[in-house]
Amino acid sequence: MSAVVAQSLHVFGLRSHVANNIFFFDEQIIIFPSGNHCVKYNVDQKWQKFIPGSDKSQGMLALSISPNRRYLAISETVQEKPVITIYELSSNPCRKRKVLSNFDFLVHKFISMAFSPDSKYLLTQTSPPESNLVYWLWEKQKVMAIVRTDTQNNPVYQVSFNPQDNTQVCVTGHGMFKLLRFAEGTLKQTNFQRGEPQNYLAHTWVADDKIVVGTDTGRLFLFESGDQRWETSIMIKEPTNGSKSLEVIQESESLIEFPPTSSPVPSYERVVGASSHSSLAMPQVFAIAAFSKGFVCSAGPGRVLLFEKLEDKDFYRESREIWIPVDPQSNDPSQSDKQDVLCMCFSPSEETLIASTSKNQLYSITMSLTEISKGEPAHFEYLMYPLHSAPITGLATCIRKPLIATCSLDRSVRLWNYESNTLELFKEYQEEAYTISLHPSGHFIVVGFADKLRLMNLLIDDIRSFKEYSVRGCRECSFSNGGHLFAAVNGNVIHIFTTTSLENISNLKGHTGKIRSIVWNADDSKLISCGTDGAVYEWNLSTGKRDTECVLKSCSYNCVTISPDAKIIFAVGSDQTIKEIADSSILREMSAFDVTYTTIAISHSGRMMFVGTSVGTIRAMKYPLPLQKEFNEYQAHAGPIIKMLLTFDDQFLLTAAEDGCLFTWRVFDKDGRGIKREREVGFAEEVLVTKTDMEEKAQIMLELKTRVEELKMENEYQLRLKDLNYSEKIKELTDKFIQEMESLKTKNQVLRTEKEKQDIFHRERMEDLLDKQSRELQDLECCNNQKLLLEYEKYQELQLKSQRMQEEYEKQLRDNDETKSQALEELTEFYEAKLQEKTTLLEEAQEDVRQQLREFEETKKQIEEDEDREIQDIKTKYEKKLRDEKESNLRLKGETGIMRKKFSSLQKEIEERANDIETLKAEQVKLQGVIKSLEKDIQSLKREIQERDETIQDKEKRIYDLKKKNQELEKFKFVLDYKIKELKKQIEPRENEIKVMKEQIQEMETELECFHKQNTQLELNITELWQKLRATDQEMRREQQKERDLEALVRRFKTDLHNCVAYIQEPRLLKEKVRGLFVKYVQRADMVEIAGLNTDLQQEYARQREHLERNLATLKKKVVKEGELHRTDYVRIMQENVSLIKEINELRRELKFTRSQVYDLEAALKLSKKIRPQEVLDSVPSKDKLSIAPTVRLNEQEETGRIIEMQRLEIQRLRDQIQEQEQVPGFHTLAGTRLPSLSSEVDFGVQTK
Repeated sequence: MSAVVAQSLHVFGLRSHVANNIFFFDEQIIIFPSGNHCVKYNVDQKWQKFIPGSDKSQGMLALSISPNRRYLAISETVQEKPVITIYELSSNPCRKRKVLSNFDFLVHKFISMAFSPDSKYLLTQTSPPESNLVYWLWEKQKVMAIVRTDTQNNPVYQVSFNPQDNTQVCVTGHGMFKLLRFAEGTLKQTNFQRGEPQNYLAHTWVADDKIVVGTDTGRLFLFESGDQRWETSIMIKEPTNGSKSLEVIQESESLIEFPPTSSPVPSYERVVGASSHSSLAMPQVFAIAAFSKGFVCSAGPGRVLLFEKLEDKDFYRESREIWIPVDPQSNDPSQSDKQDVLCMCFSPSEETLIASTSKNQLYSITMSLTEISKGEPAHFEYLMYPLHSAPITGLATCIRKPLIATCSLDRSVRLWNYESNTLELFKEYQEEAYTISLHPSGHFIVVGFADKLRLMNLLIDDIRSFKEYSVRGCRECSFSNGGHLFAAVNGNVIHIFTTTSLENISNLKGHTGKIRSIVWNADDSKLISCGTDGAVYEWNLSTGKRDTECVLKSCSYNCVTISPDAKIIFAVGSDQTIKEIADSSILREMSAFDVTYTTIAISHSGRMMFVGTSVGTIRAMKYPLPLQKEFNEYQAHAGPIIKMLLTFDDQFLLTAAEDGCLFTWRVFDKDGRGIKREREVGFAEEVLVTKTDMEEKAQIMLELKTRVEELKMENEYQLRLKDLNYSEKIKELTDKFIQEMESLKTKNQVLRTEKEKQDIFHRERMEDLLDKQSRELQDLECCNNQKLLLEYEKYQELQLKSQRMQEEYEKQLRDNDETKSQALEELTEFYEAKLQEKTTLLEEAQEDVRQQLREFEETKKQIEEDEDREIQDIKTKYEKKLRDEKESNLRLKGETGIMRKKFSSLQKEIEERANDIETLKAEQVKLQGVIKSLEKDIQSLKREIQERDETIQDKEKRIYDLKKKNQELEKFKFVLDYKIKELKKQIEPRENEIKVMKEQIQEMETELECFHKQNTQLELNITELWQKLRATDQEMRREQQKERDLEALVRRFKTDLHNCVAYIQEPRLLKEKVRGLFVKYVQRADMVEIAGLNTDLQQEYARQREHLERNLATLKKKVVKEGELHRTDYVRIMQENVSLIKEINELRRELKFTRSQVYDLEAALKLSKKIRPQEVLDSVPSKDKLSIAPTVRLNEQEETGRIIEMQRLEIQRLRDQIQEQEQVPGFHTLAGTRLPSLSSEVDFGVQTK
C-alpha cells in the first residue's frame, strides 16, 4: 500500500437536497451532510469531525438521528443499490453499528427515515414506483412489517414516529396523509382522509396524538387522532410577479442539479418542478419543527413563521416572523434572501434554531432574541459563513498567504483562509465565473468571466477590478510561479500577459480542440497545456513555439502537471490512465481501474501524487508510480472533482467538485509525519488599502469621536435633568405623605379618645347588668332547689319500693332454679344406675352384640324419645311459670312508668324554669352582640389606620422600587450605549451615502419648488389670458351685432331707394322721398362714426379693468390667508377648551372622591348623619357651582357668520369703488355685464357653511 495518507481537515459546503439535512447532536455540535461525508461541527470551538460515506457510494439521500442522540442512519446508493448504514455517534471516531443492504422486497432508494422514541425501531420509506413503508427492528436487521403507502406513483416526502408511541407512525406526500399503527406484525391505517387531497410537504408531532401538517399552497392543518381540528393559511407579505418567481425557481433548480445520472433527485426539486406549472404565488411549507411552546414553519422564500399555542385552547397563533437577511455583497440584494427553507431544527434546550436553505446556506437564530424583538420581524444570521450554492469551477492558492480562491457558477468569487477556516472575502457578479488564479503574493487575482477576463486587487474588505481584457469565456487561467506573467485560455489559444505593463506579450496557437488545463514549470520558462484534441504541448515562452508535443487523438485530456525538475509531464484523461510523458513520447501508463481521472497534482517535493476521480474520490500514491494497485482511496465529494491543488509547503491538499463543496486535507506519510517543506519566511500579514478608503475611514473615525462626545454630553445632561425631576417628584411625594400622615394621626387621636369614652360607658353598663342578672339567678336557684329536694324525696321512696319488689321476684326465681336442679340431679342418678346395669349386660353379652345390635339401637331410640318427652314436659311446665312471673314483672313496670310520667312532668317544670334562664341569657347575648358590634367598629377603624399605614409603606416600597428600576435602567442604558457605539460603527458608511442622497433630494426639491413657482406663475398668466379672451369674445359679439345692424340698415336703405326709383317720373315726389332718406339715414351714420371714434376710450377702459381685476385677485388671496389664520386660531382655541374641560372633569372626580371619603369618615365617627353624594353635590354653594360649570365653548356658526359679514363688507367696498370708476365719463363695461348680487353670494356662503 501507499505510504501517503490524507486526512480530511475542514469542509466549506452543504448538500441541502439531502432529506433531513441538519440536526443537533448536543447543545454545541450540529451534524450536516457535505460532499460524501456527514460533518460534526462544534459551533463554539469551530472544529469539524467527519463521518465518511460508504465505499463506492454515489451520494447520500436521507439522514435520521435517534431521539437519544446515540445513532445516525444514512441512506445511500452504492453501485446502483440502496444501502442504509447506522453509525454509533457516541464512539470516537464514529463506527458502523449495522448495515442494511440485503432486502427481500423491491427497492430503488430510501428517501425518508425515522427512529422510534426508544431508538429500537427504524421506519424507512422507499421511492416510487414501489413506495413501500418498512418497519425495521434494525439491531437484528429484521423487517417487522411492510406496507405500500401509494399506488399512483405520487411522491412521499416524510415519515415519522409518534414521539410517545413506538407503534404509531405518520406518512405525508402528494395527496397523502396517513396515520398507521403497528399491531400483530402489520401496519394498519387508522385515519380516513376527508375533503380534497392536498400536497402535504412536511409535518411534525406537537403532542401525543396531534400533528401539524403543511402544504404547497401555504395552508397549515392540525390533526388530532386523524381528525382535523384547526386550519390556517399563510399569506405572502411581499408578493412578487410570476416572472420573478419563475426566475428564482429556475435558478434554484439549476443550482441544485448535479451531472451524475446516479445522483438522487430530492423532494424539493420535485415540489418546485410541480409548483412551477401551477401556483407560483402561494408560499410552500417545506419544513416544520416543533418545540415546547408551539412550532415553526417555513412560509415561502426567505420567511419563517413562529406559532405559539393559545392558553387553554388547542389552537395556535402566529407570534413572530423570522426572515433570511439580505446579502449586501450579492449582485442583486433584493433576490439574495429569496431562498426556500428546506429543513429546521431546535437545539435540545430550544435556545437555538438552525435552518438550511435551497441555496446550500446554513442560518441560525437564538430564540431569546425573537422574544426581545416582539412586534418586529427577527432575522437569521449565518451559522458559519456564506457558502457556494452551485458547482465550483475554479480553485487557486498562493505562497505568501494561507488563502484559497474559488469561483463558481453561482457568479461569486470567494477567498478562504485554510489556517483559521474562515471566509476572508466574498463578492457576487453579474456573470458566471469559470476560472480563477491567485498571484503568489496573495494581493491580486485574475478571473475568467463569461464576457471578460478581469485582473483584480484584493483589498481589505473588497475585490476591485483594475484591468479588463476582452477574452470571452475563459475556462483556464494561471499566474506564473514568479507572478510576473499570467496565461489565459480562449478556446484553443493561450494568451500570455505580463503583470507589470499588463500587456499581451504573446499568443500560443496550435491546439485544434478546447484547452482543458495549463501548468507552468518551476522557473516559468515553459508552459505545458493539454486539451480535448488529445494533444499535450510544451511551449517555450522565449520563442513562443512548441518544444515537445505528444498527440493521442483517442484520449480527451482533463488535466496535466509537471514534475518539479521539469523533466516528466503527467496527464490524465478519458482513457482511465495516468500517462508519464517525456521528450514527446509516453514513457508508461498506469491504469485507473475502471474510474476516470479528472484532475492530478504532484507535490513540490516530487515524492507524492494525488488524483481526483469522476466519482468524487481521492487517490494518494507515492512517486515514482507503482505498477500494482498501490494507493490509498478516500471518500470526498458527491460529484466529479474539478480542481485539486497542493499548498506551497506540501502540508494541505485542496479539492473542489461539482457538488459545490471545498475540502482541505492534511497530508501525512504512513508513520504520521507531516510531509512539508521548510518555510524560510512566515505568512505575510499585509493587505491592500486604497488612499481614499483610508481617508474616508479617518474622517469617519473623527466624526464618530465627535459624535461620541456629543452623546456623552447629551446623556449627562439628560441624566441631570432626570435626577432633578425625580428629586422634585420625591420631595412632592414626601411632603404629600407627611401631610397625610399628620392628618391621619390627628384623626387617630380623636378616634382613640372616643373609643376610651365608649369603653368606660360599656364597662359601667356591663357591671349594672351583671349585678342584676346575678340577683335574679340567686332567687331562681333558691326556688328551684326547694322544689328539687321535694321531688328527690318522692323519687327515693319509689326507688325503695321497686327494690323490695325486685328482691321478692329474685327469691322466687332462685327457688324455682333450685327445684329444677334437684329434679335434674335425681333423673341423672336414676339413668346413671340404669346405664351401669346395661353396661354389665353388655359385658356379659359381648358375643351376642353383633346379632342384637339392631334391637339395642331401637330400644335406645325409644328410651331417648321417652326421655325427650319427659324433658319437654318439664320444660313446658317451667316455661308457664316463667310467663306468669314475666306478666307480674310487666305490671310492676307499668306502675313504674306511671311514676316516671310524674317524674317527667316535674322535669318539664324544671325545663320551663331553664327556658326562663335561657331568655335571660339571650338578652345577655344581645347585649354582648351590641358590645361586639361596637368592638367591630373599633377594629374597622383600627384596620383603616393599618391600611393607611400599609399604603404609606407601599408608597415607600414603590419609591424604593423606582430607585432600583432607575439603577437597572442606567445599567441597561450603559449596555445600550455600547451597542449604539457598535451599531454606529456599522451605520456610518451608510450615513455618508444617505447624506449624499439627501443632498441630491434637497437639490431636486429646490428644482421642484422652482417648477411649482413657474407653474403657479403660468396658471396666473393663463387666468389673465382667459379673462382677456372672454373680453375679446364679448367685443367680437358686440361688433358682430353692429355689423348685423348695419346690414339691416343697408337693406332698409335699399328697399327705400327702390321705392324712390318708382317716382323717377315725378321729380317733386322724388325730391321729397330723397330728402326723407337723407333725414332718415344720414344722422345714424354720423352716430356710427362717432361710436367709431371712441376706441381710445375703450382701450383706457380695458386697461383700468385689468388693473382692478389684479387688485381683486390680490384681495381674494388676502381674504383666503386671513380665513386660514382665523381657522388655525379657532382650532387652537378649541384644543385649549378641550384640555381645560378634561382638567375640570378630573378635578370634579377628585372632589367627589374626597367628599365621599369625608362622608365615610363622618359616618364612622357618628358625628354627622348619612348624606347621599347627590345631596352633597346639591348642597354645594352657588359660587362653587358657577366655578364648576364648564367653560362656554365658542359657537362655530357665530364665528363663521362674523367672518362672512366682514368679507361681505369688503366686497361691498370693492363694488362701490367699481361703480365710482364706472361713473367716470367714457368708462363703460365691455358687454354690459353685471356682477352677481351680493345677497345671493352671502346666502350661498351661508348654505355651504
